[in-house]
Parts: sequence; C-alpha cells; structure tokens
Amino acid sequence: MNAPTKIETTLKDWETDQEVRWCPGCGDYAILKAVQRTLPQLGADPSNTVFISGIGCSSRFPYYMETYGFHTIHGRAPAVATGVKLANPDLDIWLVTGDGDGLSIGGNHMLHVLRRNVNMQIMLFNNEIYGLTKGQYSPTSRIGTRSPSTPIGSVDRPANPCAFALGAGARFVGRGFDVSKNLPDVLKAAHAHQGAAFIEIFQNCIVYNKDVFNDFAAPKGAEDRQLWLEDGQPMLFAGGTQGIALDNENLCLKVVDVTDGDWEAAGVIVHDVTNRSIAHMLVELPFGPFPMALGVLYDDPRPTFESGVAEERAKATAGKEANLAKLLGSGQTWSVDDKEGHPAE
Repeated sequence: MNAPTKIETTLKDWETDQEVRWCPGCGDYAILKAVQRTLPQLGADPSNTVFISGIGCSSRFPYYMETYGFHTIHGRAPAVATGVKLANPDLDIWLVTGDGDGLSIGGNHMLHVLRRNVNMQIMLFNNEIYGLTKGQYSPTSRIGTRSPSTPIGSVDRPANPCAFALGAGARFVGRGFDVSKNLPDVLKAAHAHQGAAFIEIFQNCIVYNKDVFNDFAAPKGAEDRQLWLEDGQPMLFAGGTQGIALDNENLCLKVVDVTDGDWEAAGVIVHDVTNRSIAHMLVELPFGPFPMALGVLYDDPRPTFESGVAEERAKATAGKEANLAKLLGSGQTWSVDDKEGHPAE
C-alpha cells in the first residue's frame, strides 16, 4: 500500500455536471460543499477517490462528486466499500450513508466495517427521519416523533450513532453538523486517521424534520450550547465561562462554572482524543443539561483490516510458484485412456 501522491485541485475539479437535486434548504447541500472544499486542501486526487453510498437522500452524493463512485443497495455500502478497499488498498474511500440506511437495514454491515477497521471515511448524515421515503421515523428519531408510521408518536428509544460506533470498536469517532464552519476540520482529521473513521453529521431535513437541531445548530445564537473538542485543550464552552469536569464521586461528567478564565481551578478536563472512557461519556451526554459535544471525540489508530489481509496473503504465497496448471494437476488426479491406452483427447 502506497501513500497517495498529493496534487493541486480546486473546488471545481470535484463538481460534476449533474444538477444537484435535494429539497431546497436541505442540509445535504452544505455538507456537499464542505466536502468539495476540503478535498483540495487535502491534496486529494479525484482519479484515486471513490464515494460509495447506499440508499437515501444522502446516498445521491456520488452523483455530485467528480470521482469514481458506487450507488449501491440499501444498507450494504459498507460491504461494497470493504470489497473495493481490499481489491485496491491505495484508493481513498469515502462512504456516505444516513441514519436509516446505516443503522437500520445496514446496522450489521456498519458494525463489521468499524470493528474490522477498514481504512475509509464514513459520513453518517443524521436527520432523525426517513426523508426519501416520505418522513417515517428512523432509528435515531426521538421519543414522541410523529410520522406516517408513528402517527401518535414514536415510543422507540433512539439509537446514538457515536455510541454505536464506539461500541462496535471504532478507533475514530467525530461529530459535526451541516452548516458548521468547523465541519471541514473534522473531515480532515478523519482523513488523516488510518482506519475506519466514523463521522456523525447532524443534517437538517427541511421537509420532514425541520430545525430539529436548532437548539445547538442554529445559524446564530446557539454557539453557547456547543462543546467543540480539541485535543490537548480544555473542554470549555459558552465563551469560556463554563466547562466540563469529572465528577469523581459519581464517575460521570458535570458542568462547572469558570471564573476569570481559571479553568484549571474549576477542574475542567483537558481533552485527550485517545481516552476511550471519556469519549464514551461525551457521546452519551444528554443535551440540555449539557452542551452538544462536537469535533473529534476519539482518535486512537490501530492496524487496519486491509493491511492484515495483505500481510496474510504475502505469508501464504511466500516461496510458492504461481502456476495454475501445476496446481490443477496436483493432489488426487487421474487420467482417462482410450481403448488403445492413449490419453483421451
């Protein structure tokens, strides 16, 4: 596996001639532009990049990227992406899915691509609803969500995508939202990670679940309810007037006030992206009493699946001759002769 050669591109090099067709105001537009602006900054090569998606609004993504791509079947994008990566480990794989596609019918495949640690970026667009199939509740919909399939209100307890990813063994977990100026930084960190990098992106569904994330993702006025995490930096929010500290007695996190900028005296935690225990606590923080934890929550690489497969293949073939005819003629074989004792043709 070779490190890809960085090249110079512009946003235009990543745009196709296809008309972008999402509902006007859909958060997918902002995510698309964030990705198209980020890839030139990474020095990525369109001819070495593949976008793979399943089924859903988010899964139209490959049509709008001037790269190679697959629009696969419902929930199976991780399986296809794994096959592509094993066939050509040098390719830069981006997997695009949604909360329904990735966590309902595709939950099994998502689990395995994460635990295997296949080197790719996985963007899960979470709008807490099934948008393409006209607004049914999804695995991440909140209790009480009214939809065509739950007219009285959903009684399901919603899945937490980042908690799922950590539980499946993901070595990188990040979080952002569609219109955030910080989303490209999360994408860059995911791309730098060697292994399966899972990014949950909160995405506004303008038609079926409008403004459901406005409490922390509104264009203006919600910054005080966002905890943007940065490795080696204190967990501060609300303009530095509040922070997150560890409640040692109850082994949980708590919000503390910070006076005169003295966060150390307040006991505010310094973010360590390799601390898996704190990452679990951060993704489970209930929004309201706590801010929404965003950015890179966990980043602790380990050997990738495809590197292990390549190593195993090399050991299995070491010192052996690649001779198909010899292989077919080995072992328990026999020949059929004609009546005169000559080999039959």
